Amino acid sequence: MLFDMHWNTDTHWSFAVSILPILLRGMWVTLQAAAIGFVLAALLGLVLAGLKSVRYRIIAWPARVISEFLRDTPLLIQLFFLYYVLPDYGIVLPAFMTGALALGLQYSAYTSEVYRAGIEAIPKGQYEAARALDLSNLHTFRVIVLPQAIARIIPALGNYLVSIMKDVPLLSVVSVVEMLGVAKIIGDRTFNYLIPLSMVGGLYLLMTLIAASAIRLLDRKLPAQGIPLK
Repeated sequence: MLFDMHWNTDTHWSFAVSILPILLRGMWVTLQAAAIGFVLAALLGLVLAGLKSVRYRIIAWPARVISEFLRDTPLLIQLFFLYYVLPDYGIVLPAFMTGALALGLQYSAYTSEVYRAGIEAIPKGQYEAARALDLSNLHTFRVIVLPQAIARIIPALGNYLVSIMKDVPLLSVVSVVEMLGVAKIIGDRTFNYLIPLSMVGGLYLLMTLIAASAIRLLDRKLPAQGIPLK
């Protein structure tokens, strides 16, 4: 009995080692999709935040409607729309780019609110000092307001990076073979789901811990105040 248990343990370890390279390739797809989705969310969120803060309702109102629509509809619906509906109008995107775009659009609505909160947290004296120095509104926003706002919202943006990373498995519905999809294929072929799924859980835990540590380090390095006026 002890021999059988030892043999089974050795077999499981051998199986885990044999599938690790395949899972790592799937993890690379996961990291790429999460990175592209987060960059899109950060950039589009900044654009939405800027448009929503404009005083002219003809500009601010559509931006708010778009933001609410993206935030209040499920990611899967947006993903299906991009992948299955857009081709009917001549817009065909690869599955991977469709998935990354869906992640970016969905989370841009959340990051826009994060940007808005960060901008509103800037002391009014900063704006008054910029006006006293005769700085333009664009220069004030780019050099004075935005750096301080970003420094304040690093933890919140980091949380959305982790959330995007954990939402990447949803892309499997449009044939993106990411890490969890690879584990499912391995389980289907070997009838052993425990080991590949456990390994995926461990790899996700490792990725999120590394991302969270990097975010905390960046948060400590970036000052939230005292941006010089140049």
